[in-house]
Amino acid sequence: MARIPVSQTTLTPIVLGLVRIVVGLLFACHGLQGFGAFGGIDGQGGAVPFGLWPGWWAGVIETAGGALVLLGFGTRAAAVVCSGTMAYAYFTVHAPLALLPLQNMGEPAAIYAWVFLLIAVLGPGRFAVSGLLRRRPVAREERVPAGV
Repeated sequence: MARIPVSQTTLTPIVLGLVRIVVGLLFACHGLQGFGAFGGIDGQGGAVPFGLWPGWWAGVIETAGGALVLLGFGTRAAAVVCSGTMAYAYFTVHAPLALLPLQNMGEPAAIYAWVFLLIAVLGPGRFAVSGLLRRRPVAREERVPAGV
């Protein structure tokens, strides 16, 4: 069986792009829960009251930021905001309950904060809308048949 050599240089942007897409989708879905989607915040379709700080605003940031990260548009800025939002959530909601994330139910917030920070530093990887917008169409030469 022949081995196909695949370099880290080839795989890293692909895996980073896939991680960005999955994390962005999950984060956007989490944000939509605050507006009553996917069972809402109570499992019965309940939503956070409009404008309520910080829950409603967190839902806006999670939905919009997750969508931007998912698409790979404004990825670094969106990822920084998402990371900060999750760090804020961890330290204001979870940390006062107990020392460790396993004890204070803050694992998702901590993981999201660090993954979004990683995306902000490394960039969007492959499959990003911003990458498609940067590409220029290649000019095609029109060939005239010889003798015409």
